[in-house]
Amino acid sequence: MKSLNESDELLIKRAQDIIKKNFDYEKNNHTVGAALRCKNGNIYVGVNVHFNHGACAEVVALGTAVTSGEREFDCIVAVRGEGDVLPPCGNCRQMLSEYASDCDVIVDTDDGNKKLKVTDLIPFSYVRKIY
Repeated sequence: MKSLNESDELLIKRAQDIIKKNFDYEKNNHTVGAALRCKNGNIYVGVNVHFNHGACAEVVALGTAVTSGEREFDCIVAVRGEGDVLPPCGNCRQMLSEYASDCDVIVDTDDGNKKLKVTDLIPFSYVRKIY
């Protein structure tokens, strides 16, 4: 695990800002925010979209980045409505391992927020083979 730098702290702040702006107190449809930094420094944000099958904030942020033409990802973080850093769920871990396998993920540890590679979060992950 690696310690965070100033740009990682800014990434957490961007995720906190987007969920504070969009938190849904009435229906709890938007309770998590995410921020994704690309290798070129661009940052894309997203909030979860809660419904029957839903979309996590990380998926929304990555989808926004891909829609904008991005393909190289540096670091991602998700925070709950109160601003605490969350680890990605199993589905997001798999999605990130397929779309952004070289990406760092910021997680909360006993020693504070740290970052590690997506591949460290999901060892022995399924890899899609295209025939």
